[in-house]
Parts: sequence; C-alpha cells; structure tokens
Amino acid sequence: MGMKRALVVIAALAVSVLFCPGCYTLRSESIPVEMTTIHVGFFENTAPLVVSYLSQNFTEALKDRIRSTTRLSIVQGESPATMTGTITDYRFAPVSIQATNNNAPPIAGASMLSITVHVKFVFDSKIPANKKLSFEQDFTRTANYSGDIASQEQGLITTIDKQLIDDIFNKAFNNW
Repeated sequence: MGMKRALVVIAALAVSVLFCPGCYTLRSESIPVEMTTIHVGFFENTAPLVVSYLSQNFTEALKDRIRSTTRLSIVQGESPATMTGTITDYRFAPVSIQATNNNAPPIAGASMLSITVHVKFVFDSKIPANKKLSFEQDFTRTANYSGDIASQEQGLITTIDKQLIDDIFNKAFNNW
C-alpha cells in the first residue's frame, strides 16, 4: 500500500510541474521584481602580486554568471543595482613543510594560492526593506597545490574564481 501511495504522489507532482512550470523553480534567487538591470564594474587588480589576465577573466565570469542564471540585464552606466570591486590580494603561501637532507633548508611540501576580492553591491531601491540587500564585503578563497605553480596557476585561478563568484552571487541574489 505504501509503494502505491508513493507512486501516486510522484505522479501528482510530475503533473503539477508539467502544467504549472512557473509555479516551481529549482533556482532560489530572491531578486526583487523592481530590479531589472545591473551594472557590473571592472574588478581592478590592486593586489601586490598582479596576474595580467585575472581582472578581465574574473569580471567576465561574474557577468556570465549573472546573465546565465538571472533575469537581469547587464548595462553600462546607471542602474538600480551596481556591483563594483577590486581584487585586493593574490598570494602564494606554504601549507606544509618538507624536510630535506644534509642540513639544507626545508622546502614547501604543499602550497596554497589565495585570492581576495572586495565587493560593493548597491541596490538603490524605493522600497526601504530592499535597501538591506546592499553590502560591502571581502570574499577570500584558496586552493592547495604541490609542485611548480607555473603549470597549475591558470587552472587554480579558474577554480578559485568560480568559488568566489558563487559566494558573491549567493550573497547578492540568494540572501545567504
């Protein structure tokens, strides 16, 4: 009897989703109806260590995420929503030390790449409650690696950029 009831519930849910596609969504964005456009500024790299392509790649990946997962149009110039920021830190640091032979200094057994982005998101809403969606915050993500960074750096940057963009997106549009 329990299995039959479960099949009926599943069938009912499937029918409701098919006939009412706007009633349910897997996305959890909480974007106010009045927000239809957003201006995303260029995220300049002001970190002491600069990678030439980091600013452009990060900014474009953030715009792509907004375009592909929200109903917002990205505009140049004035918009009720504005996201700006800077890449404030880009660094390598050892996370484990490996001993060596013959009284040689120890070397890094594993290292970590860390990127920090400072983001300012302003939603200039006529509704006072929606103004609380605005924030200014630092986001940091890291990735561990071993060996030479040169062959891994671009892949690590891509991984960290995706994580940072997920964090920023969730803060701005999912209220997490």
